[in-house]
Amino acid sequence: MLSAFDIFKIGIGPSSSHTVGPMRAAQQFASSLERDGLLVDTTHVRCELFGSLGATGAGHATDQGVILGLFGDTPDGVDPATVQPRLAALRKSGQLLLLGRHAIAFDRVRDIPFLGEQSMPEHPNAMRFTASAADGSTLAQRCYFSVGGGFVVEGGAHPDAVPEVARDWPWPFRTGDELMAQANASGLSVAQLMMANECAWRPEAEARAGLLRIWAVMRECVQRGFGIDNPMAALPLPGPLRMRRRAPELRRELDAQQGAADPLAAMDWVNAFAMAVNEENAAGGRVVTAPTNGAAGVVPAVMHYYTRFVPAASDDGIVDFLLTAAAIGMLYKANASISGAEVGCQGEVGVACSMAAGALAAVMGGTPAQVENAAEIGMEHNLGLTCDPVGGMVQIPCVERNAMGAVKAINAARMALRGDGSHYVSLDAVIQTMKQTGEDMKSTYKETSLGGLAVNVVEC
Repeated sequence: MLSAFDIFKIGIGPSSSHTVGPMRAAQQFASSLERDGLLVDTTHVRCELFGSLGATGAGHATDQGVILGLFGDTPDGVDPATVQPRLAALRKSGQLLLLGRHAIAFDRVRDIPFLGEQSMPEHPNAMRFTASAADGSTLAQRCYFSVGGGFVVEGGAHPDAVPEVARDWPWPFRTGDELMAQANASGLSVAQLMMANECAWRPEAEARAGLLRIWAVMRECVQRGFGIDNPMAALPLPGPLRMRRRAPELRRELDAQQGAADPLAAMDWVNAFAMAVNEENAAGGRVVTAPTNGAAGVVPAVMHYYTRFVPAASDDGIVDFLLTAAAIGMLYKANASISGAEVGCQGEVGVACSMAAGALAAVMGGTPAQVENAAEIGMEHNLGLTCDPVGGMVQIPCVERNAMGAVKAINAARMALRGDGSHYVSLDAVIQTMKQTGEDMKSTYKETSLGGLAVNVVEC
């Protein structure tokens, strides 16, 4: 069992697996040096990036994430506004303060090599840290795997393993069938089951406050993506594509058209909400993994749809939405993958669509069976979705893809709510199919930028 706060984590863009995960790994490595009494003897640290991290890490700011982690920063604690000035100071001085206090010589190009042509068998997102002494001898070496959604596993543990504390879970589940059986046996909703389990970690009031904080960060991300109190939103997104932000202009147009007779205006707003989040993510802003950064716009966009267009929306509904979405995300994490480098974008936007669809069905009055049906529909029609970012950046097709995923989620929820909950394809079946499809997918379509749009669109 995971916590809802494992699925929804506050961090920075542009990628949970390629930025947030490496940041956490680097921070863990630096902390291990201190814990083992090796920090003061360390004069050099090298981080080798393998597989997908090496292939698309430059566009995903993986080296930036590593450096911030070596500084001692954490994804939820770092201030995005300070990142570029601190990196510029590092380039100028050539000295990096490990954990903010021990100086070592450091060169970004020399000490973080991108080895995309090499892979480790355990997982495509692999990194190896080496700390050396002044005489060149190795003090410590550790491997880490960024397995999606900001989760990090150290070498020696299975990449799918997540440390679990023994707890008294009142309603444990690992599969969709088990979740439905628990709901049927207890008469509780998915959100109520999740909250009961969440209370094994923390008091209910604390869990509720934490979930509302997640929602607040999502709302702030949308506002910044719209350009509200954010002058940086007027600039193109980072990188060689020089892609202009579209969400601020779209928001202004929709505001100007308030009251106009357009039956599909709600969908325009959903597009705007999703694009605002993912443009902010692409710019390195603060986002919430939902379940990943690359798919971070889907759940917030559908939540904004709920608060803006669903009558009687409330904070209670927001809490239920996040708990239900987290339960669905846990099923994918436990039984398949949420890593684009492992299963393609079906594991990111596809999973986010499934989570948002089930959660929206729940807060619109759906039964657990209708929730499962909505989640299944959300994934079934994202099967085979590839991850082929142009230029190795989380911009094309990622920004628009989140908008499409959000609209699909709303439609999936509405389709499920028009039925009685019965359906031929179970959520477990579609999760297993997604996993098998990902295993069969060529590596060129799994976050390597070696196939698909990435090789058929000329970079300007």
